[in-house]
Amino acid sequence: MLSQLPIVRRMHRWILPSCGDIRPSRPSSSRRRDAETPRPSPMFPPKLRKTVSEGTLAVPKDVEEFRAMTAYGCLKLFTYDELRQATGDFDPGRIVGEGGFGVVYRGFIDGAARKGHPPTTTREVAVKQLNPEGLQGDREWLTEVSYLGQYSHPNLVELIGYCCDDDHRLLVYEFMAKGSLEHHLFRRACTLSWTARLAIALDVARGLSFLHGAERPIIYRDFKTSNILLDAEFNAKLSDFGLAKEGPMGGKTHVSTRVMGTYGYAAPEYMATGHLTVMSDVYGFGVVLLEMLVGRRAAEPSRAGAREGSLVDWARPILIRPKKLERILDRRIGGPAPRGLGRVARLAYDCLSQNPKVRPVMGRVVTTLEAVLAAGADDEEDEEGTAAAGVS
Repeated sequence: MLSQLPIVRRMHRWILPSCGDIRPSRPSSSRRRDAETPRPSPMFPPKLRKTVSEGTLAVPKDVEEFRAMTAYGCLKLFTYDELRQATGDFDPGRIVGEGGFGVVYRGFIDGAARKGHPPTTTREVAVKQLNPEGLQGDREWLTEVSYLGQYSHPNLVELIGYCCDDDHRLLVYEFMAKGSLEHHLFRRACTLSWTARLAIALDVARGLSFLHGAERPIIYRDFKTSNILLDAEFNAKLSDFGLAKEGPMGGKTHVSTRVMGTYGYAAPEYMATGHLTVMSDVYGFGVVLLEMLVGRRAAEPSRAGAREGSLVDWARPILIRPKKLERILDRRIGGPAPRGLGRVARLAYDCLSQNPKVRPVMGRVVTTLEAVLAAGADDEEDEEGTAAAGVS
């Protein structure tokens, strides 16, 4: 079974300079549906909840303050030896992901490490080991622990625990058996159906909507296909919260920050000014939705009509031209143009607007995708009913 797991090479995150600001180098001690038979997301997801019921946990300012805490939320504190044993001494054969942060290993922990699990059972997990020389450091690691340690939602990858021994920084997550959306969408033999793509889009839209609707909005800031992970039933969840940022409060319109993210997915106004809002995430969602429609990466070698290989520049104008839309649709979807294509294309078009004020909020995105999926389900029921009547 292990040999069948794909090795997923995730896109490295880029640091985009803004107003002359560049990221300083860190000292060396400083510290990622069954396609043929997908299971669509439920129309009404479980009630959203915060893991911590009594107020918001303080976000530690640094690792030393973090170490002074006896525990952090409901997270399990692992020793380095425990995780070394869980991953077979970090066996290279267990690597399931790799990127600027370091390496992700497949591992197994006993049930005692998770509340509600019998101690005699084992649980498959993903163990992310931070590379001390990589692009992420202590700040990103603490950000990941802080957000995933406090919030619980069906479309956020569950963080089980962490390790902070000496210079070791590791995180333990639920294991997402199908890997990343990037791995499935951009391989030659992609078999993701139209329904599967819509269900994945709806899942992650719900995750973003939840983050944006928190008591203080959380801006994900690095929305892309490699950060969308799929479980054994192709349910989609957001992972890698290292660049997440609390949104504006008290009447402020934005937060100002160094421009960080991945080329091709960052909103144009954020790249130009460093002003970050929830609409920056909406733009990134639009890029991924466009990638799922067209089957091409956001940044590709230049083609006729595209500027610097930008998929958005090339494809966005076509999204509202029905006669040309079918020509750019990913042919691997198969069959005639699916019902709802025009509505989904228009949604992507709106999310990708240069003007952030006219982009839809994620709650509206969720409503739109639910309606398209529901209409498709009704069509299937009608076809089944017609076929049954013909047989009788």
